[in-house]
Amino acid sequence: MTSMTSTPGPAGRPLLNRRLAEFGTTIFAEMSALAARTGAINLGQGFPDTDGPEEIREAAVRALRDGRGNQYPPGPGVPELREAIAAHQARRYGLTLDPDTEVLVTAGATEAIAAALLALVEPGDEVVALEPYYDSYAASIALAGGTRVPVTLRPSGGRFRLDLDELRAAVTPRTRLLLINTPHNPTGTVLTRAELAEIARLAVERDLIVVTDEVYEHLVFEEPDGSGGHVPLAGLPGMRDRTLTISSAGKTYSFTGWKVGWITGPPALVTAVRSAKQFLTYVSAGPFQYAIAEALALPDSYYDGLRAELRAKRDLLAGGLADAGFGVHVPAGTYFITTDIRPLGETDGFAFCRALPSRAGVVAIPNAVFYDDREAGAPFVRFAFCKRTEVLEEAVTRLKQLTP
Repeated sequence: MTSMTSTPGPAGRPLLNRRLAEFGTTIFAEMSALAARTGAINLGQGFPDTDGPEEIREAAVRALRDGRGNQYPPGPGVPELREAIAAHQARRYGLTLDPDTEVLVTAGATEAIAAALLALVEPGDEVVALEPYYDSYAASIALAGGTRVPVTLRPSGGRFRLDLDELRAAVTPRTRLLLINTPHNPTGTVLTRAELAEIARLAVERDLIVVTDEVYEHLVFEEPDGSGGHVPLAGLPGMRDRTLTISSAGKTYSFTGWKVGWITGPPALVTAVRSAKQFLTYVSAGPFQYAIAEALALPDSYYDGLRAELRAKRDLLAGGLADAGFGVHVPAGTYFITTDIRPLGETDGFAFCRALPSRAGVVAIPNAVFYDDREAGAPFVRFAFCKRTEVLEEAVTRLKQLTP
């Protein structure tokens, strides 16, 4: 079948914009469809298989019934949510934000990323990003006309590590911004305070904007340097006025379908992002915004319980994967485990993942889709552990069939 990228349109031109020509159907759609077709356990796409807190779901129902958010909400987001985001950042990290000028609600973190890059990147600008990276980064940079410059995290000492010298060397006079993700998807790496401090020094020295994706901020299981949990880059010296921080409700409260995200930062940068965002969704998720405002006020015990539950699930799946013969990189954060398939005698993650449903009844994601250098990512495969314990136990049982 001819793809849309090559199918000729009017005047013989390809139908798909050349900036998106390298991007086809996402691997998540492909592998989720494969799971549905084969009945395999889907440990590929990162969504929980249970809903979040009942009181937050009821808050959304209450908003619907009360007529709050059923029509267009304000463009920046409902005031209650913007105030709750500002209060959360102050309570958790000591960051003071003006909810009227420094907080923007978005259709999930994905829109926040796209709007930030469309707003700030000119054609030809370079964007330095940590590789492997979430696939929307590459697409958003391409849509903005920018050039992505990967700095690869490489496995060492049980975690994927950032080479700070390589990061510094990647910055050129054409670099517009740094796109940083911690806790890091897909590797599960949590950047140390020392690593973040060096990133901050580089940004200040080169006068760079930093966009930081922190959607897994509440899913830090072990702090690599005893820093006491997630460290937002915006709180480091010199970063307050040059950093846009992105987060969302989906990963923290297990309501991924609500698509409520946000971006915070200095007024000038947030205003720029809003200028692009207003022509994307304009507004979204009206009633859900009120519910997430209540979620952000949940006590610390909620976050502690969430981490404890997911840490136990991480350990369950990590142990099962190791028993099945995978090389396992135990994540310090997120809800993904990156594995090495070479101990199983495999080298091609794409082929391995496409065969895994028939071999073991489980679906995973080949990490190569997150790399510009597909060879560098070829032997790595990502599994999600944000599933019910009984589902993970069954997956572990099935994966034992792969043991060499």
